Amino acid sequence: MNDIHNQTIAQRIDWLFDLARRHGETFRGPEAWLARERYLAEHPTAIGVLKCMDGRINIPVATHTPTGILMPFRNLGGIFDLGWPHLGEVLAHHVQRMTGTGHRVLFLITYHWSRGNPRRGCAGFNYDTAAAIAHTEEIRRQMEHIFGSGHGTVYPLVCGFETDEEALAIHGSDGTVLDLAGLNTADVATLEPRLAALLPDMPAQMRADLLPLLRGNLDHIAQVREQAARNERRLDIEHREWVICVGRGFDFLHTPNLALIIGPYSPDLADPLRKAAGIIKSNMEAGRIPNDGFLLLASVPYDEIGVDRARAEMKSRFLSRFAADVVSEEFPELAGRMTTRTAVLDWRSRNLELIGA
Repeated sequence: MNDIHNQTIAQRIDWLFDLARRHGETFRGPEAWLARERYLAEHPTAIGVLKCMDGRINIPVATHTPTGILMPFRNLGGIFDLGWPHLGEVLAHHVQRMTGTGHRVLFLITYHWSRGNPRRGCAGFNYDTAAAIAHTEEIRRQMEHIFGSGHGTVYPLVCGFETDEEALAIHGSDGTVLDLAGLNTADVATLEPRLAALLPDMPAQMRADLLPLLRGNLDHIAQVREQAARNERRLDIEHREWVICVGRGFDFLHTPNLALIIGPYSPDLADPLRKAAGIIKSNMEAGRIPNDGFLLLASVPYDEIGVDRARAEMKSRFLSRFAADVVSEEFPELAGRMTTRTAVLDWRSRNLELIGA
């Protein structure tokens, strides 16, 4: 991984699609499928995660949760507004689909920061953690307006993620914060009463289904600290992104400083695209990545063949053309070094399928 940023653009693109292929093969494997089925049978709460595009924010790995359990919603800076028509539609559809099969829904509304260096925090909020927290609190209020404040079926939970040790920080309803970095594996037995005191309005089954994530995070923090003690953990600070992703279905890209992911949610997609292209340009000018090119990748997931897949193809082509036009208009000197790929993702198998422009 350390060498991939220095390869030619053709080599980097081949590497990226090989990464997507391997991710899909692992997801489709019988062991992974059985692990998901067993986990969902034991923990029926559907869990969604609203998070930044930053590759360090890998909640399944940080909580030792099987791949495919947590439903991701990713956007540049972790910035969302449920007033955005498409985002509101996607979230409402997800909730209706889950509750229609008898599941409650827990949303982790995340922000991230670095304890060791503020500049390793969220660039989307100019490294202002207080502003990031305020934004997540606003998302929580928006969810309560849409889905109700009684929290009997849908629970919006503000959750911090400290990227140095990959530790969760759970925000309680009274403003209290349970920072898992302050605990250790010996405190596992205390998690249940701590969580009950912190979130008294959360349904008992939902708390029981949140607990495995916290237990897994305590184990993960211990592993991260062991790596740091052996000098095996590198904290990437510099931007070295060479991919702009537009759409959804990029979970295989949980890698630091690789891609700038823009969810198809905001009615003003041009603004984050301009920001992403500006970062790519500055990366080239500073010599952090080769100046021979970058990748623009559009992807849209689909659930069913036929109409659903055809619609995904059309939407992905639109996003690809729109993004390429924004880059060409705003950064004409960069456009000549842009490679465009358009894809759809079979959500059931996590198979990324390239399609024509």
